[in-house]
Amino acid sequence: MTALGGAGSLLEGMTSSLLVHAHPDDETLATGALIAELVGRGRDVAVLTATRGEQGEIVPGTVDAAEGSPELSRAREAELAGALAALGVRRSAFLGQPPARVPGRSARGYRDSGMRWVSPGVAGPAESADDRSFTSAGLEEVVDDLCAYVEVVRPTVLVSYDAGGTYGHPDHVRCHHVTREAARRTGLAMVEVLVHGEADDAEWWDLSAHRATVVEALRHHASQLTVLPGEQEVRHVGGQTEPVALRVGLRLVG
Repeated sequence: MTALGGAGSLLEGMTSSLLVHAHPDDETLATGALIAELVGRGRDVAVLTATRGEQGEIVPGTVDAAEGSPELSRAREAELAGALAALGVRRSAFLGQPPARVPGRSARGYRDSGMRWVSPGVAGPAESADDRSFTSAGLEEVVDDLCAYVEVVRPTVLVSYDAGGTYGHPDHVRCHHVTREAARRTGLAMVEVLVHGEADDAEWWDLSAHRATVVEALRHHASQLTVLPGEQEVRHVGGQTEPVALRVGLRLVG
């Protein structure tokens, strides 16, 4: 696996990054500050999103669509486009759609798997997940599609979640494994992004200077979350709150 340019830190070595995310809003919630920092340094940043988050709940009054509907998929595509523009990302794609699809294969959409707790601390796909879901697709096919986009973007590093998918969502966990296998196949470095905890084997960066940019991007995801007064926290559609993530950890995957 390639080193990150022999740089003294992972962030310094991320000259051209492809971030692999599970759903629209993850790119901002988990890595909005990191993206803003990289863009501000003049680095090349591309974002690949696996699904359209079409199984997620909807903040009342924001979108005239039903969960799982094509209308919701289109709405969340538009929200993602707005957030990426706010973050300064110019290159993005959905997995399974050209150019993130193996040439010669018909385009496909990987569907949001949803999530349910199958036992304390162990998450699994929602009962509504079917063979179209991201977690049901064959690993080789998904990795092929990611590698097809790597050929187009030509990054020096792949970026995604840790092995636990940050909080256990099965689509996040799948992104980790897919990205790790793509890194192995292509010889690229892979960096995990951590937003919680104090892992001693990670580099931690305070990127709070990008709060305004991250908040602007978060507001584009209005069907899934609400930026609370004071712009310190967001409230998810399920009612849970979390701080706007401005401190991130970076860890090289061995």
